[in-house]
Amino acid sequence: MGDMTGDRREDMREAGSKAVKEKSAGSSIAVQAGILAIATIVVRIIGLLYRAPLTAIIGDEGNGYYGAAYNIYMIVLILSSNSLPAAISRQMSTKLAVGQYKNAQRAFHCALIYSLIVGAAGSFLLYFGAGVLVKHNAVPVLRVFAPTIFLFGILGAVRGYFQANQSMVQTSVSQILEQIANAAVSIGAASLLIHTASIHANQTERAVRGAMGSALGTGCGVATALVFMAIAYFRHRKGFFQRISADRGLTESYSRIMKSTILVITPFIASSFILNLTTTLDQMIYLNMLIDVKGLSEPAVTTVFGLFSNKAVVITNIPISVATAVSAAIIPNIATAYASGDIRETRRRSINASRMALIISIPCAVGLLVLARPVTMLMFPQWDTLELASVLLTLQSVTVIFLSVGTITNAILQAIGKMNMPIVSASVALIIQTAALAFFLRFTDWGIYAMVFVSVLYAAIIFALNELFLRRYLGLRFDAVRVYWKPIFSALVMGAAVFLVYRGVFFLASHFCGQYFANFIATMPSIAVAVPVYFFLLIRLGSFTQEDILGLPKGGAIVRLLKKLHWL
Repeated sequence: MGDMTGDRREDMREAGSKAVKEKSAGSSIAVQAGILAIATIVVRIIGLLYRAPLTAIIGDEGNGYYGAAYNIYMIVLILSSNSLPAAISRQMSTKLAVGQYKNAQRAFHCALIYSLIVGAAGSFLLYFGAGVLVKHNAVPVLRVFAPTIFLFGILGAVRGYFQANQSMVQTSVSQILEQIANAAVSIGAASLLIHTASIHANQTERAVRGAMGSALGTGCGVATALVFMAIAYFRHRKGFFQRISADRGLTESYSRIMKSTILVITPFIASSFILNLTTTLDQMIYLNMLIDVKGLSEPAVTTVFGLFSNKAVVITNIPISVATAVSAAIIPNIATAYASGDIRETRRRSINASRMALIISIPCAVGLLVLARPVTMLMFPQWDTLELASVLLTLQSVTVIFLSVGTITNAILQAIGKMNMPIVSASVALIIQTAALAFFLRFTDWGIYAMVFVSVLYAAIIFALNELFLRRYLGLRFDAVRVYWKPIFSALVMGAAVFLVYRGVFFLASHFCGQYFANFIATMPSIAVAVPVYFFLLIRLGSFTQEDILGLPKGGAIVRLLKKLHWL
């Protein structure tokens, strides 16, 4: 009897220890994801704020030269080092999960070597190949971008190092510092270079100089972030090296780790490249089909496309960027559980990550649907194109859900070693949506609405295929009522409340001020009402539990507040 009692107590201790460990892991991922999400929102806000004064300085012509150079810069960045943080965090976290600290450090060293070689190659390509890659006036702008490729590779490796150790604070702070430096130097350097131009310089030369200043801001932002991350690394290296010195396991050769590092990085790069290729390919097909085949006016077609890409897509990308931030946090978390052989815990973390994406993205999509015109007016108050831009945002809003969840499921597949699956889903989606776009533009009069349709189709295909892959490789099954329908119902009720508050406040405010300020006054309380209404319903319906709330940053304080309000 005594032995049975002792065994029972031991089992209870083990079960309790496991429960604490699972709760701690859930709390950790929520906190780290929350930190990155907040940083991403701050970065997006800074980016929106500084674009207007910068455009006023360099003009539309300068923006054109900057955009032409920036597009090439991004392609080279994607092919070289843009995916390094996610790839190295996945590579290192699988080794850290089984206590291979020396091998994890060697993986970091290999990633640094990779970034130095590939980054240098990318920088040389941009500098010496600028005359081939862009038109004459954009050449000096692209050459200013060249060193940034090299610096970003090193920055990406160090960010991935901290993410692998499940510490997102350093990455978050560096992103904010990067954007602040980018904004300040872009505006300052653009203004300075234009004002130091010769008095005989024409408008084009001034525009080129302004674009060069803006490109310099991008490089200075990356350099600022790199300095911060280097300081953070050297401050924390003592703790890192203590773990390494205690590791008595087998050490893999650098050649073997470098080979596996390249095999991990390549699918990340390919997936990211396909996702970005879609935008460029869609633009080429849309412009060529309507201008060259149907003979429509180039300025008119380009203007309408600009409303879609620079307004509707820009706005929907704000909530989607939160999912991108969350995906960076979940890769090492899920990879650690999977590398440990705990499939049950891997499923649990994967489901929680997907739920988190849906809980955030569904109300964002409904909010943009209901407030499409107010939000567009607030961010882009060009009255002659406001109605069309608002309609495009309304139709585009559903992609927030598909792309947010698709981003998370991409990260889950990469975390469990199925890194080719996101490439498959993105490739299938690209082929289908490209064929659909060409068909609808050629044989219908849908025009820009064909672009909206295929962007939704593309996102939906990735969403569906990734779900199938997760069922196959992880046996993942979602409770449809809890995960999908309860958040959708809560968001629809929230949308109705938001609409009523907006219309009521706008009606009153329009008697005292102009349309723009009345819209601003009405939009703010509408958004403020949305959050409590949505989460009240979500909690009452049992889709967002006390355990979920405790996993959030300051979860204990939130629970106490909700209990005082009798929500729990």
